[in-house]
Amino acid sequence: MAIPVKLWQTEIVKVTQAILPVAGLGTRFLPWTKVVPKELLPLGSQPIIAHLVDECLAAGVNDICFVINRGKELIPQYFYADPALEAELRRRGKHHPLEQLKRYDDVNFHVVYQEEQRGDGHAILQAKDWVKDELVAVLFGDDLIVGSDAGLLQLIRAYGHVATPHSAMLCLENIPREHVSKYGIVDVDEKESKGRLKKVKGLVEKPSPDEAPSTLGIVGKYLIPRGTFHVLPEVKGGHGGEIRLIDALIAQLPHTPIYGYEVEGKRLDTGTPEGYKEAVKILG
Repeated sequence: MAIPVKLWQTEIVKVTQAILPVAGLGTRFLPWTKVVPKELLPLGSQPIIAHLVDECLAAGVNDICFVINRGKELIPQYFYADPALEAELRRRGKHHPLEQLKRYDDVNFHVVYQEEQRGDGHAILQAKDWVKDELVAVLFGDDLIVGSDAGLLQLIRAYGHVATPHSAMLCLENIPREHVSKYGIVDVDEKESKGRLKKVKGLVEKPSPDEAPSTLGIVGKYLIPRGTFHVLPEVKGGHGGEIRLIDALIAQLPHTPIYGYEVEGKRLDTGTPEGYKEAVKILG
C-alpha cells in the first residue's frame, strides 16, 4: 500500500551528501577525452565538474562522492589542496587565485570506482557503503541549470513541501515531444500536483513520442532515499543487463512516494559537443 501523501506542508530538509557519477568514457568528445576527462573541459573560468560541486555547496551539501573509472583521477585531484602551489601564490601576493583554490578546503571529498560500465544505477550503487543519510543527492555530470537558483537547491526546497518520509524527488524539464525518446518521462498525477511540483504515478524510459505519458523529462538531478540502494541490485532491466536508476524508482513506486519538480531556469546539456558549445557561449 502506498504511503499516504500530504503535500504542501513546508518542512526544513537537510541534505548533506551528494553522489556525482562521472565514470563515463566521454566518447563523443574523443580524441580530447583520451587524455582529459570530459568533466574537466573548461566552462567559463573553471571546468564543468566544478560547476556541479559549486551547485552542491550552494545547497549546503559538502560531503561529496565522485564515482569514477580508472584513469579519471584528475577529477578529484582538481579539488585537493596543493600546499606548494598555495605557498607560491601567497609569496607572489596572488590572493584571488589563492582564495579560489582554498574554497574547497572544508569539503569532504570521497572517491569510489566503477570498474565496469553497467549503467547509471550500477554507478550509484558503488557509493552504497559511503551513504549515511536517509536522503542523498545524485547529480550526473551533463546537466547544468543557469538563470535561476541551482537545480539541486530547487529540488531541496521542493522536497520541503512534501511531508512524507523516504520520498524521492526528480528534476524535470518540459521537453519537446519529438525529443522524449531521449529521456526518462514521468506520468503525472494531476490531482496530487501543484504548480511546478508534480506527484509521479508512473515512469517510462525513452518512450516514443506517441506513447509518452507526458513531455516532462528527468534531467540529471535526483534526491533519492537510502532505500533505493537496496532495490538497485534487484533490477536489471536495461540494455545488456544494465542496472538503471529509473528501473529502481519504478520498482519503488508502489510503496515510495516519488515527486518531480519542473526546474526553473535554462538547462545546459554539456554531454554533447553541440550542447557544450552552447554552454560555452552562455557561460564564457
